[in-house]
Amino acid sequence: MENKQQEQMVTYTQAQGGNYRWVTVTTLLLAIGAILKLVTPSVGGITPNWMIAMYCIAINLTRPTLGQAVGIGLVAGAVQIPLSKSAFPYGNLLSEPVGAIICALITHAAMNMTLGGYNLRPAVATFISTVASGLTFITIMKLVLALPMSVFLYAMLPVVFAVAVVNMILTQLLYFPAQKLFNSRGKSE
Repeated sequence: MENKQQEQMVTYTQAQGGNYRWVTVTTLLLAIGAILKLVTPSVGGITPNWMIAMYCIAINLTRPTLGQAVGIGLVAGAVQIPLSKSAFPYGNLLSEPVGAIICALITHAAMNMTLGGYNLRPAVATFISTVASGLTFITIMKLVLALPMSVFLYAMLPVVFAVAVVNMILTQLLYFPAQKLFNSRGKSE
């Protein structure tokens, strides 16, 4: 009898992530958002909502289901409660899931959002998500605290839109380096 050795070919695939890579990416970005929220000063009464910016980046990168987006929003809202300077921080538990769902819907939309080869979906999704989340939050505050309509219209509403513009710019700028890291998937240099 002859001794035949069979050659075995082993293929090694380096760290490509798994089914739950979206959880890791989202957790990391939400943690960064919480830290930035703590250390970012207000400029003219406007502070970026880093949590919305970070979960919009996470949603654009990982494209979660709507159920997963609700979970991302709930976690973001819960993390914001102790960090909030608001008179009613528990409104974040409703406003952040609204923003995350809107972001996921826009992210999954089949429409083209490019300009000159640049993907503008993160900017558009963040602006609309921030407005949706902000409107939800200030409406809850108006109702719970019985604020006058003039405060809602002339003090709170302009801040929502100003924060939405700031978030849109920050998210668009941060999306490309985050996408590059996310898509590298352990490729060797």
